Amino acid sequence: MAAPLSSWPWTSLGDYKYALLGPLAWKVVQEWREQGQGALPLVLGSWWLHLLLLFVVRGLTYQFWFTYGNMLFFTRRRRVVADGVDFRQIDAEWDWDNFLVLQTLIGATVVNSPLLPGLRQLCLWDARGWAVALLLHVGFSEPVFYLAHRALHRDPLFARHHAAHHSSGVTQSLTAGFGTPLEALLLTLVMGVPLAGAFLVGAGSIGLVYVHALAFDYLRAMGYSNVEVVSPRVFEAFPLLRYILYTPSYLSLHHRERRGNFCLFMPALDWLGGTLDSRAWPLQRAAYDGAAGGGALGTPGFVFLAHVVDIMSSMHVPFTLRSLGATPFANHFYLLPFWPLAFFFMLLMWCCSKTFVVSFYCLRGQLHQTWSVPRYGFQYFLPAAKKGINKQIELAILRADRMGVKVLSLAALNKNEALNGGGTLFVNKHPDLRVRVVHGNTLTAAVILNEIPSNVKEVFMTGATSKLGRAIALYLCRKKIRVLMFTMSSERFVKIQREAPPEFQQYLVQVTKYQAAQNCKTWIVGKWLSPREQRWAPSGTHFHQFVVPPIIGFRRDCTYGKLAAMRLPKDVQGLGSCEYTMERGVVHACHAGGVVHFLEGWDHHEVGAIDVDRIDVVWNAALKHGLAPV
Repeated sequence: MAAPLSSWPWTSLGDYKYALLGPLAWKVVQEWREQGQGALPLVLGSWWLHLLLLFVVRGLTYQFWFTYGNMLFFTRRRRVVADGVDFRQIDAEWDWDNFLVLQTLIGATVVNSPLLPGLRQLCLWDARGWAVALLLHVGFSEPVFYLAHRALHRDPLFARHHAAHHSSGVTQSLTAGFGTPLEALLLTLVMGVPLAGAFLVGAGSIGLVYVHALAFDYLRAMGYSNVEVVSPRVFEAFPLLRYILYTPSYLSLHHRERRGNFCLFMPALDWLGGTLDSRAWPLQRAAYDGAAGGGALGTPGFVFLAHVVDIMSSMHVPFTLRSLGATPFANHFYLLPFWPLAFFFMLLMWCCSKTFVVSFYCLRGQLHQTWSVPRYGFQYFLPAAKKGINKQIELAILRADRMGVKVLSLAALNKNEALNGGGTLFVNKHPDLRVRVVHGNTLTAAVILNEIPSNVKEVFMTGATSKLGRAIALYLCRKKIRVLMFTMSSERFVKIQREAPPEFQQYLVQVTKYQAAQNCKTWIVGKWLSPREQRWAPSGTHFHQFVVPPIIGFRRDCTYGKLAAMRLPKDVQGLGSCEYTMERGVVHACHAGGVVHFLEGWDHHEVGAIDVDRIDVVWNAALKHGLAPV
């Protein structure tokens, strides 16, 4: 049987837990109807409204710190711990805001009771209340939290009520809210007593409630952010500040080693109690300066150069909502109100064009990073944007070369044939590159080919004269599989056909109409298909595809494969975000192709046309290193 106050009573409700705040919203509606005097009297006179507003604003405080802490292009050199957050920790902290729900409900109970006589007379500001709240925080909240926190680290309290909080390997702002009801009640006590004291002496105010609550949350989110924001020079100039304000480094030592540094915000309590870990100051300096001993991200061995597909998918990046980034991308209706904001950031990124670090993970002890070019899918098809996009890709390659990156792999549109010849442009322009540029298409072709059942004798293919289409067609014809190549260009078809050995050329057939495939149940899609074009496929057809964006499954009597992908090895560490529509731990085949290139230590560029003879070589190498087909 679980210990009391060790689990949340509304766990089974899932996201429906927010319905518990419904009565507060109903109270606001009732007051609005009763007053009938507009919004201002309601704002000044409704604690129910303030409780709901505080719930939202406090949640946004933790979210903004999370966003900032995971903007690696800003913070990668000021991290305290270099490790990434994995899916296990994300799932454990999924309901991190339970404490906000609890405190809002407790606030509603207090408002509805006569405990605080001055609570009903709201005023915007009272300076006396600030002095009372500050004295109570320093004289009551800090010591009580310190003593209670030390008690939580003793058995049996630690195992029952505090161990789960420390199970998070890397602190983030959302980790601050992850805990048991007992821990949440402790925080409610130390945050609420200063406010209660101010109202008991008749000096409480709306401004005090908002500022005190938000300052409390701001400092907690900062401490758990894993990013140093205060310069060590400030602490050198004002030495006493070290004992008044803690830092992410200070808290991180406690979270990892579970001894010392028990204070709420003021290290002076640890100094008085003999539990101060003096290593916090050197660690804070190293983390802020990006020096050895801190958690600054080092030089990656492998980089995947990605791009955003569209505006909706731009909200799927790891530094927005963690619940989105940790699940495969899908269009959610609740994201529509944020579309204008995402559109604004698209324009901002377009103007301030810089490649930035999006995410990272570790594999076989080596750091792998995903960088992103600030360009969206539709921009790749604008003739005027071609030069600028290639410039950004080139700058990213040169930056990787200077840093000592071994392999840089290009995502789908970054290696478009019409854009840069599958990366050939950059290799030819910079023949002395040390970084190996890889388009990863060899493994993409291998994944698609290994999806095709061994008993298939005929396939229909669109995008048949593209890099991937050509390689797949040439490989299949060698297996004596008839390939119906949909293309209007006889010249390009003949050129590919002549590349096949003479005895296999007969298996390559040019077709110019979709009707030619009405009896073929295996379609390989390299060019987008409309519903009208898909209707020519017979019932039971399976659509393999390598087109970006993937086609929409209009046919219920057919099946649709996803984009070519592979599952990363089991020993990957720090992976906590999904790559576009891929499942957890799964990456696009071109990404995986770059990983294999790096792990094998191959010293050649993989650009331009695919070497058909290397398809099996790359596939076998991927399997050898623990990558697996999905």
